[in-house]
Amino acid sequence: MRLSRFFMPILKENPKEAEIVSHRLMLRAGMIRQQSQGIYSWLPLGKKVLDKVNNIIRDEQNRAGAIELSMPTLQSAELWQESGRYDAYGKEMLRIKDRQDRPMLYGPTNEEMVTDIFRSSVKSYKDLPLNLYHIQLKFRDEIRPRFGTMRSREFMMKDAYSFDLTREGAEHSYNKMFAAYLRTFDRLGLRAIPMRADTGPIGGNLSHEFIILADTGESEVFCHKDFVGFDIPGENTDFDSVEGLKAIFDKWTSLYAATSEMHDEAAFNAVPEGERLSARGIEVGHIFYFGTKYSEPMGAKVQGPDGKEHFVHMGSYGIGPTRLVPAIIEASHDDNGIIWPASVAPFDVVVINMKAGDQACDDTCELIYAALSKAGKDVLYDDTDDRAGTKFATADLIGVPFQIIAGPRAVANGEVEVKDRKTGARETMTIEAAINRFVA
Repeated sequence: MRLSRFFMPILKENPKEAEIVSHRLMLRAGMIRQQSQGIYSWLPLGKKVLDKVNNIIRDEQNRAGAIELSMPTLQSAELWQESGRYDAYGKEMLRIKDRQDRPMLYGPTNEEMVTDIFRSSVKSYKDLPLNLYHIQLKFRDEIRPRFGTMRSREFMMKDAYSFDLTREGAEHSYNKMFAAYLRTFDRLGLRAIPMRADTGPIGGNLSHEFIILADTGESEVFCHKDFVGFDIPGENTDFDSVEGLKAIFDKWTSLYAATSEMHDEAAFNAVPEGERLSARGIEVGHIFYFGTKYSEPMGAKVQGPDGKEHFVHMGSYGIGPTRLVPAIIEASHDDNGIIWPASVAPFDVVVINMKAGDQACDDTCELIYAALSKAGKDVLYDDTDDRAGTKFATADLIGVPFQIIAGPRAVANGEVEVKDRKTGARETMTIEAAINRFVA
């Protein structure tokens, strides 16, 4: 992509309304634009990052055996009345009526709808276990949306829903998502710690929030320091192994870790003083097992091997991609801007033409741009006639992992400079070597 043709409205000054680093940098880098309170458009740079986050989430959900579908944002109030949650959910639910005066709502979550889909199609235990997920916009009318897309009213959610014949089967499904979440956040460059959590309006009796530690976190969290060094489940994790996944769950829940709502001061004080960690945390994922909370009132049951009908045991599993993007920025930035992990960076490399219009610089940049693009790299080519300082500031602000800098003097010697955005290290090398570094 040529920067001269890309839509990336950079802001030179820090926006006054931005309270935290991620909100400030997302606005300055032209990733998002606020449309109304707590509602944002995702501009091209932001959408590229969001798409890469979603692809990693999708990849790990599929690896764990979940199956993707798509459910509508608008839901019939009848389903929520059936489950008993329509009146209980509170003012966060946006209630509306269609032109036939039928009560509808903008879905804050999808337990009722997916249960309805399940009960209309699945009748036998032979079709279990089943885990259905989608990645979709949701709406919760937060009383005080803040921090940009970290806590907005309209947001994107990956929500998965598992169905099992027995509690034991449901716990295995829970452990699948538990391991998948550890892998997902690690691939996003984050260390997420699973913590015992309140189930809230979703309900149920087993719940974990996945928390990343950050000074701008919404709440205080408490855990054992050893979590920071725990090994993440590998790519070869067997998601069909009951024992293997139980071992992962047991390890990651063997030490104290809890959100403020579930904090037990006495249990935390039992942790050796030097091993205690209390900090602010950002919730990036939340998983629940709630048994037959929805299947019983909504009649979601299957015929078991005994020939009798059984209400299915369910769980739900959420990740907020539009919250993850700012969470990654909170965990990875410096005074100059964002430092994206390579897995979610909007571009793999930015080629900076230090003197657009100079034939040698133009030819060199075109050569590099074409070679890297042909090799499948996502390349941003800064072909603008901005000053050098502006080009460097833009490249640092948007956080692309590597910069290839082509100036007249270096190009005359057949060389370019390669900068590592994260470390700041610069290396001069031949044009061919620079290309080979990224295509080898």
